[in-house]
Amino acid sequence: MVNLRHALTHARRGDWEAAHRMVQADDSMLGAWFHGILHAQEGDLSNAEYWYQRAQRSFASRGNTLEELERLESELLD
Repeated sequence: MVNLRHALTHARRGDWEAAHRMVQADDSMLGAWFHGILHAQEGDLSNAEYWYQRAQRSFASRGNTLEELERLESELLD
């Protein structure tokens, strides 16, 4: 399993490619959500919606990228 906190560090630095590569190796629900956040950030909304569904998260009521990363970080800390 990938360290999603490490991938989050890459995302916060704007290294979206590194974060995406790492998240692709994680098959957890949080990994799927993170994958969706990354696709939404790059404008690939149909793919993002797919990953949100896999994570059992509402795509329609998501926040912006920063808000979603903050929510993800909060859940990673729990």
